[in-house]
Amino acid sequence: MATGVAPAPLPHVRVRDGGIGFTRSVDFAKILSVPAPIRVGSSRGRVLVARSSSTGSDTMELEPSSEGSPLLVPRQKYCESIYETRRRKTRTVMVGNVPLGSDHPIRIQTMTTSDTKDVAKTVEEVMRIADKGADFVRITVQGRKEADACFEIKNTLVQKNYNIPLVADIHFAPTVALRVAECFDKIRVNPGNFADRRAQFEQLEYTEDDYQKELEHIEKVFSPLVEKCKQYGRAMRIGTNHGSLSDRIMSYYGDSPRGMVESALEFARICRKLDFHNFVFSMKASNPVIMVQAYRLLVAEMYNLGWDYPLHLGVTEAGEGEDGRMKSAIGIGTLLMDGLGDTIRVSLTEPPEEEIDPCRRLANLGTHAADLQIGVAPFEEKHRRYFDFQRRSGQLPLQKEGEEVDYRGVLHRDGSVLMSVSLDQLKAPELLYKSLAAKLVVGMPFKDLATVDSILLRELPPVEDAQARLALKRLVDISMGVLTPLSEQLTKPLPHAIALVNVDELSSGAHKLLPEGTRLAVTLRGDESYEQLDLLKGVDDITMLLHSVPYGEEKTGRVHASRRLFEYLETNGLNFPVIHHIEFPISINRDDLVIGAGANVGALLVDGLGDGVLLEAADQEFEFLRDTSFNLLQGCRMRNTKTEYVSCPSCGRTLFDLQEVSAQIREKTSHLPGVSIAIMGCIVNGPGEMADADFGYVGGAPGKIDLYVGKTVVQRGIAMEGATDALIQLIKDHGRWVDPPVEE
Repeated sequence: MATGVAPAPLPHVRVRDGGIGFTRSVDFAKILSVPAPIRVGSSRGRVLVARSSSTGSDTMELEPSSEGSPLLVPRQKYCESIYETRRRKTRTVMVGNVPLGSDHPIRIQTMTTSDTKDVAKTVEEVMRIADKGADFVRITVQGRKEADACFEIKNTLVQKNYNIPLVADIHFAPTVALRVAECFDKIRVNPGNFADRRAQFEQLEYTEDDYQKELEHIEKVFSPLVEKCKQYGRAMRIGTNHGSLSDRIMSYYGDSPRGMVESALEFARICRKLDFHNFVFSMKASNPVIMVQAYRLLVAEMYNLGWDYPLHLGVTEAGEGEDGRMKSAIGIGTLLMDGLGDTIRVSLTEPPEEEIDPCRRLANLGTHAADLQIGVAPFEEKHRRYFDFQRRSGQLPLQKEGEEVDYRGVLHRDGSVLMSVSLDQLKAPELLYKSLAAKLVVGMPFKDLATVDSILLRELPPVEDAQARLALKRLVDISMGVLTPLSEQLTKPLPHAIALVNVDELSSGAHKLLPEGTRLAVTLRGDESYEQLDLLKGVDDITMLLHSVPYGEEKTGRVHASRRLFEYLETNGLNFPVIHHIEFPISINRDDLVIGAGANVGALLVDGLGDGVLLEAADQEFEFLRDTSFNLLQGCRMRNTKTEYVSCPSCGRTLFDLQEVSAQIREKTSHLPGVSIAIMGCIVNGPGEMADADFGYVGGAPGKIDLYVGKTVVQRGIAMEGATDALIQLIKDHGRWVDPPVEE
């Protein structure tokens, strides 16, 4: 590996315990003011080596995260392999009598929602969760009374022969943590609020001495808990939340994944200084893209430091139903495909025991991938952005001179949804148009905000079936693409259809039997030989590529094959749009379908790789597949077609019935695409957890609601009975409200 050293000391850079930090208030993505970056003959060009000014011995290499990127990252890998799933090697951390780490199964867990002071109710809830098969249960402990109740909870469970390890969730309360460490098996601390005050979102200026004093304060407050955990043999989770970073961290690193990582490392360094190693990390955010970036940055840092601490994975405030499962599958599944993660929680606005099944399905998916080490042959990757999102946008269809129909709407700039349509559906055209989410005006279809962009018709209707062909013509007339296999288009040609061809048909030249100018869609696995992929260079009429690996194929990893395909396209300057195509087996469980799509396609879209999705499952409802496809795009922060909700899963701190209120708000506001609403049971994670939300509905006191615009509270103490109407009025006051559409 090419290396070099930049002039030392580097401004704003410090090295501690082998790790890198920055010494003034500057965003990680903007550390380009360092002097004289050197040029080396590496694949990504510029490399900086930060050398400690104190000793001259500790170095850390930095490089742009990708060609031309302003983001500098440690010159280190973030997972064991980019071309196959290999589980990252981590140490064993004992949580009670349950070992956690890479030598053990991926552990699953959830959190109680009852008032911790209600011992009987909490015990009953823990027992239900344990009976469902959870490995750990987390319980919120916000004060002295709750800490005292924890002793009763633990003793009662032991008497009932329930020995499931219990985890205390701590915010703002070091003394409470010390108390509960005497009875619970693991303590979760939030670095953003354990020793720092609640963030006020103020930009603070620190000298190096000021910053060091803050770190000394953290060490003074945190060290007693570390010593107590050592004394009692407890485990700890250093759990950063994107929404509750301290003003100090945000002033240095911004409200960013890098800030999340540095916040956790400050606490980890104290643990290591005190020779305490029985801890795990987490980097949670409600935005799966931010969450994935934060975990990758953390692991890259740990590789550089030689650390092997396990990871707890989770997308916080994921929501409910298929939305919540999809967000969790995107975030958690992406990391599992990279071999990262030792315990997981799927946070849903549902009863806690309902989290266990999707959690187990995700764990099984990750375990299966790692056990088989699914993947493709090794390849060099130079273009994918691991740490900062930048979407690769394929060239959308352009109109050619002389074409009689408009192909520009065949794909959508923010991400496309394709659906497979059967001949039977063509027998009832108006029902088909509605199922494609087209608007109907006097029985004629028109595209709307969430209308399917193109359809796949595996079998064309006979040429003499005038009704079916008229239905297809009306779809083509509104710029909806109709894809059909080459053999169908040759034998029963449909005017203006897009012919679907495979590599063998390209190689044989069979596509040349079509009329000149016929548009093509090419289906690829991604693991073809480079000679086969080179066939793409000689074809002028390719409108899109469909990436498809048979579902459940034993050894080929869909994610890895797709990465290889995108690397080939970028290296060769080919900007074809790529649609991720998955054919699910008959009788697949709905949750497995959602989780499989989220993990296998979401893992690519969060890296900006892909232009749309085509999900097929013969025995699933058409509308379910369509909605799942749009949910997948929205969860990856691409195409926004409905209201976005940031909804916490509830815990003992929650000040109202979160599930009931969430349902009420969704019923009245679900028709507002482009609007994001946070529904939070309390404000423990700070308004920052609502960073992605336009409006917030937050429990402020029992029976009272506070309303937010962004991170700012605008109304306090609203009675529960009128709070939903007040939220709607707030949305109206800010010009974001539209009346629900009326069915024709």
